[in-house]
Formats: sequence, C-alpha cells, structure tokens
Amino acid sequence: MQFANIQEARDFLDQHPEVRSFELILIDANGVPRGKLLHRDELLAIYENGRPLPSSILALTIRGEDVEDTGLVWEVADADCWTYPLPGSLTLQSWRATPTGQLQVSMHPTQGLPASPADPRHVLVRAIDRLKADGYHPVMAVELEFYLLDKNRDANGQPQPAVQMNGVRPAAPQVYGVYELEQLQPFLDDLYAACEVQGLPVRTAISEYAPGQLELTLEHRFDALQAVDEGVRYKRLVKGVANKHGLQACFMAKPFGDLAGSGLHMHVSLADAEGNNLYASEDPYGTPLLRHSIGGMMASLLDSLAIFCPNANSFRRFQANSYAPLAKSWGVNNRTVSFRVPGGPAKSRHIEHRICGADANPYLAAAAILAGIHRGIREQLDPGEAITGNGYAQAKEFLPTDWLTALRALASSEWAKEALGEDFLKVFLAIKQEEYRQFMGEVGEQDWRWYLTHA
Repeated sequence: MQFANIQEARDFLDQHPEVRSFELILIDANGVPRGKLLHRDELLAIYENGRPLPSSILALTIRGEDVEDTGLVWEVADADCWTYPLPGSLTLQSWRATPTGQLQVSMHPTQGLPASPADPRHVLVRAIDRLKADGYHPVMAVELEFYLLDKNRDANGQPQPAVQMNGVRPAAPQVYGVYELEQLQPFLDDLYAACEVQGLPVRTAISEYAPGQLELTLEHRFDALQAVDEGVRYKRLVKGVANKHGLQACFMAKPFGDLAGSGLHMHVSLADAEGNNLYASEDPYGTPLLRHSIGGMMASLLDSLAIFCPNANSFRRFQANSYAPLAKSWGVNNRTVSFRVPGGPAKSRHIEHRICGADANPYLAAAAILAGIHRGIREQLDPGEAITGNGYAQAKEFLPTDWLTALRALASSEWAKEALGEDFLKVFLAIKQEEYRQFMGEVGEQDWRWYLTHA
C-alpha cells in the first residue's frame, strides 16, 4: 500500500490559494464515499501524520447505519483507525460553488487496525499483488452506465428522466442517439471539464438503451489499481456535476422495471512486466491464457455473485433480451453473454466482464474478477465452447436471480475466504445480511397493491 508524499499537498496549496476546504473520502463496502469536510489548515497534517477515522465507518449499511455484527462497533469501542492520502488523489471539485479540494484516503495496514481488513481497496491490492507475484500484470478499464434524473418526482411520486435542453422529457430509448447527447450539452461540457481537472481519462459518451441513460467510457490503464481508483472518483464526480445542474445521477442497477438496467462493465487483460498483452492473438478467441481466465471467472461466478450484485435491486436487472447476462457463458463479439471477448486487432484482445450492476463496489468487483482469473490460470480451467448467436436462447447454467441465494453462496465459499480475505468477508457479509433483514422486513406500496385486498 503506497501513500502520498507531503510535497504533493504543499504544491497543491501553493497552486490553489483560493481553496479553503477539502472533502476527505474513504470508500466503504457499498462503494459509498464517507469522510469529512476539512479546513485548509488541516491538510498538511493529514499527509504527515494521517487522519483518524472511526472503525465503524467501514461497518455501515448503504443507509449509513452501524452493523454491530461486523465486530467494528462496540467490540472495539469504535476505535480511531488511521488513514493516509492516496497518491494523485488530491484535486479540485470544480463543480462546487465554493472552491473545494478533494482527497481520497485508505486505511493504513497496521495503524488502521482493526478496520483496515475491511477496507475494500485493500482487497483489490491483495488480488493484484498475487497476480503480479506470478508474473501477470492486470490491465483494466471501467465502464459505468447511469440514469440522469430529474430531482423532482412525477405526479405518482416516481423518479423520472431529466428534461433536456429542448424542454422535452425523453420517453423513448433512442439508443446511440447523437441528438439526445446534444440536448445534454451543458451537463456533458461540465462533466468533461471536471474530468480534465481531475485527470480522469473519460472519452466516448453514449446515449444508452433507455430515456436519460448514459455511458461515458474510461480508458484502460496498465495499472489496474489506478483504473479502479479513477472509476470510483469518476462516479463521485458524476454525482457532483449532476447536482450542480439540479439533476440526480442514479447508479441503481434497475431503477425502472420496464427500462434497461445499468451495468458496471469491467474490461481486463493480463500483461507482462514490459506491458505486452498476454491475451494478444490473431485468433479472435484469444490465447489459452485468455480462455483459462474465463474458465476461472466462470468457476467462481456463483461464489462472487453477491459482490457483483450486492443489493436487492441488483437482481431485478437479470431479464432476458435486456443486454444483462443470465448465465455462465462466453463468446466473441457477443453482447448476450456474461464474458465477452470484443473484436479488434490482436494487440487489443481482452475480456469484458458484463455481470456487475452499476451499484457494485468497483474495488470489490475488480478484486473478485482478478481472483477468479488467477484461479483459472492456476487450475488451467476450460470455459467450454463459446456461444455463437443468441446467448439467451442457448443458456444452460443460469445465474440465481435472488439476493439471499447469492449471499449464502458467498458465505459458504472457501474460495472467497481465501481470495478476498476471511476478515473482510466477515464484515461484508454482516453488512449485507443486516441489509437483507431490513429490506425484507419493510412493507410498502407493492405489498399493498398485490395483497391488501385479495390475500
């Protein structure tokens, strides 16, 4: 675990005398940024001595409630745990009305105890280090789909797409529509500008398969940890820029029952120490290493499904003919499968992992993907025949479509304990099991609409 040098903070303060406050963020198990708003005068001390945060900050549900069964609340007296800034994370939040800085911290491996094993970024570092020890350098890119919504609900109290520049609220998908992107120009201009300020490699903008749904691609990075760090910071940025425009950026996996879900697509390949792509092949089906990697991700898919799909809503995304995968399947240039090998030149050969919802924690998703790849390589696992044509029609081994089954599979997985860390898994499962109990204990509008009269 590498932390930032204090000179980074000194240079930033010299270059930005206008900045009076800083948002300090730590990413929790749900991928939610938690932290504090700090005064300018506090910045140097954080880089020199770290910043204590309570152990319970990594023991929270997605609603921000303590989970006692994590062992990080009363058992440890909600102890202070030391965090330190990450290199390159000190930047500007250009969307703020008042000049504000931003820095991301992570738990120190020893000074951060007892909370440090629960830090999701540590889980990814562990997976990357294990691959590198065997001579494989993971290369990754993060793609996140999201909905741009109006902050005001419709007459029925439901979320609705944002009104565009032309005064129209979109109602049709208009997938790949360029006119739709033009109507969002003020938002997109600010988004690209904010990404440039933060050094985030955002490229193509796409109107996705639903009204108000967008995807902006991030470039791949030879340093997989950097790629995921950038994905996490990009998500924070999108929400901030949307808020500036009076909008809400929604990363729920399935915010609307009759519209497309939003995914987190992870692109991955393996390189040697010099950066040569070890998946590169003139054969579109890739090298044996690529196929073993897919075999490993398939073999560990059920065990890690609760990482890829961490919430009750995540499983509403799994519907046939929806561009969301339903089975253990792979193919070449095929968007109906779970593991897609995109077309393109030999040197660009890689795998697109299409399982995750946009609500997944990118650190944990990447860690489970890389651990699965490592398993496939070590065990020389065969993924079977690639799917040609409609993967939905040819599916044989379907994924479970409910939260509880996925949580039970993760809890009983010896592979997950070894790959992700038993201490981390204890905390994560405690959080998710508490969320499951709360979610299933809540009676709401759907229950009344279905059962109030006739049950």
